[in-house]
Amino acid sequence: MLSFLRRTRSISRIAIDPLAPSPDREGLAIVLIVKNEETHIGEWARFHLKAGVRHFYVYDNGSTDGTLVQIVAAAGVQNVTVIPWNQKLRDGDSGAEIHNQVLAYAHAVQNFGDQFRWMAFIDADEFLVPKSGETLIDCLAHLDNEVNISLPWHMFGRNGFEEPPEGGIIANYTRRHPDPMSPLKGMCNFKMIVDPCHVTALKVHSIETDGSTASVNDRGEKASAPDRKKPEFYSADHIQLNHYYTRSNSELQAKIKRGSNMTRNTSSHLRRVMRKVEQTEAESVEDLVAKRWFESR
Repeated sequence: MLSFLRRTRSISRIAIDPLAPSPDREGLAIVLIVKNEETHIGEWARFHLKAGVRHFYVYDNGSTDGTLVQIVAAAGVQNVTVIPWNQKLRDGDSGAEIHNQVLAYAHAVQNFGDQFRWMAFIDADEFLVPKSGETLIDCLAHLDNEVNISLPWHMFGRNGFEEPPEGGIIANYTRRHPDPMSPLKGMCNFKMIVDPCHVTALKVHSIETDGSTASVNDRGEKASAPDRKKPEFYSADHIQLNHYYTRSNSELQAKIKRGSNMTRNTSSHLRRVMRKVEQTEAESVEDLVAKRWFESR
């Protein structure tokens, strides 16, 4: 059963009652919400399939291109569940918009979470890169007693590309902002891998388990949700979360035109996106972790 905590502008935190785990649950599932990601979703799916993801729950927010065809072709029909999710819902009393992405996450946990040891909640421009093992499951083995893992963004920019380059994302976008824990607004954030049977509330960048916001980094060091942004919490020893925020300039412009997944003022959305782009590209370092892993498989 879902319950909603109301806010004046939007409902962005959804509380749920945890499910009992299935006795034969295993593996890692990814939950994502998509809209018109045809160009790169095949590469994204192949990458994560090689990384050991067992199943993909794809919430389709009104795609009009070949996104769904591409992800099914890349990952296999048996490994993909597509849920139509083209909606904007509001609280009937306050009028507050219910965050559609968070609603998708809650739906996935409640309907499919009991089948998996782990669930990850990422976007189509985010890649979970194994570092300490062959697969993501290998990289999580030392955290078997944990239920909530926070992975920091590693922010990649346009790499000078005006149009999408041949060869895809991983091979071409190899420069990122040097500081995943940057204090600049909007630069430091996290996505989560959790035990879905311990989830009690969800937001986009913070998931509560057993009633607590505490999570661990990939070394197993614990912090509350606000304390995750302290430099000492940083770790990408086992899994690195690459966020290809812009991709090429033409794709960045399409992203801006597409707008936010929440109802926002257009000029406000533009300023927010471009501020993050400028900060990401102000300085950069080469990062070949994903390229080397993918090309070796």
